[in-house]
Formats: sequence, structure tokens, C-alpha cells
Amino acid sequence: MKAIVAALAATVSLFGAGDYSNRRAPGFSLGDSHYQQHDSQDFRGKVLIIDIMSTSCPVCISLVDDLVKVKAKYGEKLALISVVTAPDNFQTADRFAAEHKVTWPIVFDMGQMIASYLKVTPSNPQVHFPHLFLIDGNGTIRNDFDSTDGAALTADRLSAEIDSILSNRAR
Repeated sequence: MKAIVAALAATVSLFGAGDYSNRRAPGFSLGDSHYQQHDSQDFRGKVLIIDIMSTSCPVCISLVDDLVKVKAKYGEKLALISVVTAPDNFQTADRFAAEHKVTWPIVFDMGQMIASYLKVTPSNPQVHFPHLFLIDGNGTIRNDFDSTDGAALTADRLSAEIDSILSNRAR
């Protein structure tokens, strides 16, 4: 019975996969405000949430509370990283982290990492904040959500997605 439920959950998650899902996650190495580099390879073997955000985005601000809950629930099984770009800077990122109890790195991108994840091109220049990517331990984007998918941007929905990824890994 467990196998049937797991297979059904995996199938449902595939149908619900975002536009940028089911592909290898692009690599990156980005620095934070403490001059530490964070490389995508550092997260292999864990479920990773990449949160592309802005510290002044109202939806990003409300989402971070759910991300804090999700990180607390999964502990070391889950890695989280937030990615910001200009006009955010070291001060805005550190202030945001302190105000919202963010314990994961907030890294700075000059646009290349975001462009590679969101497949930004001249014909597709749109970047919506926030945009979350759920990446499995093998480095495959399992799902992604943007600000237009309000139902997906909750602790319960993210937990269901993470549970699906973890149950598939356990088999």
C-alpha cells in the first residue's frame, strides 16, 4: 500500500511540476555578506530549496516565515539558500535575515544564476519574485513555484513536496 501511495504522490507531483522543472539544476557559486562562497555542489545529497527573492518584496517577506518553519521541520535533511540581486546589498540582506530569523545563506547574484534557472532570454525577460526551486539530492529540479502560484507558497504545500522527494529517495 505504501508503494502505491508513493507512486501516486510522485505521479501527481510530476503533473504539478512548474515550468522550469524536471531538468538538471544549473550549477552556481555565489558569495554571501560574510564573503563565504556557496556552491551548488555543497548541497548534493540533500533536498535543496533555492529561494530567488528580493528583501523588499511583500510576498517574499510573508513566504520567509513559511520557509523558517519548513527548515525547522526537516533540519539537516533540507538545505535552503536565498538568492538576491541589486538593489539588495549586504546591509539589506543582513537586516532581512535578522528580522525574519533566516538561518540559511542569502547570496548575491549579478543575474547569471537567476537567468540560468529561469531561462531568461530576450524573448522571455520576466523574473517574478519570489521563485522557489525544489531540487532533489541528485541535482534535479523536481518542482518550482513563483508568486503567481499562491497555494504552493505555504509550509504545508512545501512539506508535501519535500516528503515526496524524500520518500522517493528512500526506495
